[in-house]
Amino acid sequence: MKSTERVVTKEMLLPFVIITSLFALWGFANDITNPMVAAFGTVMEISNAKASLIQFAFYGGYATMAIPAALFVKRYSYKKGVLLGLILYAIGALLFYPAAQFEMFGFFLGSLYILTFGLAFLETTCNPYIMSMGDEATATRRLNFAQSFNPLGSIMGMFVASKVILASLQSDARNAAGELEFDLMSAAEKAGVRTHDLEVIRDPYVILGFVVLLMFLVIYLMKMPERSNADHTIHAGDSFKRLFKNKKYREGVIAQVFYMVAQITCWTFIIHYAGNLGISKSDAQDYNIIAMSMFIGFRFVSTYLMKYVNPRALLTIFAIGGLITTAGTILIVGKLGLYCLVATSGFMSLMFPTIYGIALHGLKDDVTLGAAGLIMAIVGGAIGPPIQGMIIDMEQVAWLPAVNFSFIVPLVCFIAIGIYGWRTLTVFKNN
Repeated sequence: MKSTERVVTKEMLLPFVIITSLFALWGFANDITNPMVAAFGTVMEISNAKASLIQFAFYGGYATMAIPAALFVKRYSYKKGVLLGLILYAIGALLFYPAAQFEMFGFFLGSLYILTFGLAFLETTCNPYIMSMGDEATATRRLNFAQSFNPLGSIMGMFVASKVILASLQSDARNAAGELEFDLMSAAEKAGVRTHDLEVIRDPYVILGFVVLLMFLVIYLMKMPERSNADHTIHAGDSFKRLFKNKKYREGVIAQVFYMVAQITCWTFIIHYAGNLGISKSDAQDYNIIAMSMFIGFRFVSTYLMKYVNPRALLTIFAIGGLITTAGTILIVGKLGLYCLVATSGFMSLMFPTIYGIALHGLKDDVTLGAAGLIMAIVGGAIGPPIQGMIIDMEQVAWLPAVNFSFIVPLVCFIAIGIYGWRTLTVFKNN
């Protein structure tokens, strides 16, 4: 049945626009960082598994800070949660300057870890904030619409990564025989290239830090809506007990972990997949941009379809689509397999906000801590890449290149998401 309720009222339009802009801001951070796994792997001369610690640090910050962020927001307000998140975000980004000066991989990891403390605050705060800006019946549609601007930031991050960072890395230059010139250099030459490349990586993050500080000032000076009938007392123990007993919510958190594993592994290792076909890092990132463009387009299409089709049914259908394209990615060696990997992003488009909205529906006073659990699920982005990186380091698995076989990781995830979608249609259809 077609939904007739307004997604956003005129009174809430300006706050909605301001908070929605932050979705693009953390999308930028996510997707300028994904290609850094390949970049650091080369310039720091480390294995794929160790380079994947970039994602472990990045998404590990979510797991560390999501619950403290929820408790902070519960005690104070959405606005204060947003402001604290922006400050932490800016500090982490600006720490890239000393990290590049010391040329320490661990320093970069620490900077990203702090940066994502801020992202954890922002996501824990902004997602339920958006859902609260109108009727509960349109909350999932409202969140899907706001989340549609997240990939716009992501594609900007990918563009900067491709055209500003990866295209400028001296360590990725190849000779006429297709060999990395960096591998053939002396230790002194490598040191010079390393200093140059780490500065190239550093600069966009430092600029980002100042942009985030500007957003902090804008939101600090603006009047933002407060929660109606807000209860600022904290009864975390009681909330956790209720949440743990809620099967739809509990399984939603698990599904969200699987989704994050799928998303981050597909976007992180598309460069490795293309590289195995002889495509440079910079050109490979262009395929990531195409994938993100599909993600954006499908997000808007799926948000529109939710006016007519049950979001739980769409989640199930899209999970099956992701399963099919990922199978093609694994089994087809060549450009067609790469195209299947790109197409997978279209099917991932609605998953995060839809799982989020389904899992939080009906939680009432437990929604803030419930949101924290779903943001903690972003830790899946930390778990998946090291596992997939270890598979890629094997070089060959049975008759397949290891990079192809490594996409068994997201394939398993789409199976789990499909099961959750099906259960929300059948077992949990009345809540």
